[in-house]
Amino acid sequence: MKERYWQSDLAKECIPDTGKIDQGILQKTRKCGDFLIDTVQVLTPEAAQSIGKPIGNYLTIECGRADHLCDEDRETLARLLSGELRGFAERVCRRSVDSSFSVFLVGLGNASLTADAIGPFTLRRLNATAHLKEHDPMLFSDLECCSVSMLAPGVLGQSGMEAGEIIRAVVRECKPDLIVAIDALAARDLERLASTVQLSDSGIIPGSGIGNHRSGLTKETIGVPVLALGVPTVVSTSTLVWHTLAKAGAGEPDERMRSLLQSGGDFFVSLKECDTVTEQISIIFSRAISLAFLGRLAE
Repeated sequence: MKERYWQSDLAKECIPDTGKIDQGILQKTRKCGDFLIDTVQVLTPEAAQSIGKPIGNYLTIECGRADHLCDEDRETLARLLSGELRGFAERVCRRSVDSSFSVFLVGLGNASLTADAIGPFTLRRLNATAHLKEHDPMLFSDLECCSVSMLAPGVLGQSGMEAGEIIRAVVRECKPDLIVAIDALAARDLERLASTVQLSDSGIIPGSGIGNHRSGLTKETIGVPVLALGVPTVVSTSTLVWHTLAKAGAGEPDERMRSLLQSGGDFFVSLKECDTVTEQISIIFSRAISLAFLGRLAE
């Protein structure tokens, strides 16, 4: 197997560019208005190992730069994403999404670092409703929403605890039907930064795209189905260099180039408009989540 000099959280980018798809992987593409929707199903352990992604379903929406979308396109994208969120939720939980359904929203990432702040910024625009079910049941009934709780656990350097540890403790107490984890991702291709939304039902490993291998948030580790929602905001310098060389037709790197590529995995770049991008993505995500789970609060 050839050594990889790039990193990506996007399943679509991990499928070989040769056009030959491994057995155990199904890929379908469809159009929805101006958006291209790509679905990747990883069905076997062998396929999962070959692309470095867990068994599961990965939905990718290519929408163009989030900060360049007009209001109408943002609303269209949010509604499209909300429908996919509900569909994924009903499939993994095997039940309908209604007022008896409980969702735990997790905003992963560092709110103090703009490129990593999509999760916390999204939660700031949402309303929790889980407390209303007990303290104001009439209002909860009128809202026609799910029971929604939320948490932004921060990062290890802020809390001294892994995000997974905090989330597992909360899940043991709250016992939600579903976790939706929102996070910033890493991409292989610069053109996908702030331009691609990924939704998956295989869970998420916080920081995996930038080489920080933390405790995974999956049904196996948490005990609850986990949907992961994110947009790539960074690319590693080694990924950027290797992808550019590959596009130019370069062959296998020599020893000196390999050393440079391996050291570049610790450095990441983002768009210069990162603050605007993060804000716009959080608006789209919060709108989609509201439409999917918050009933009349989305009106």
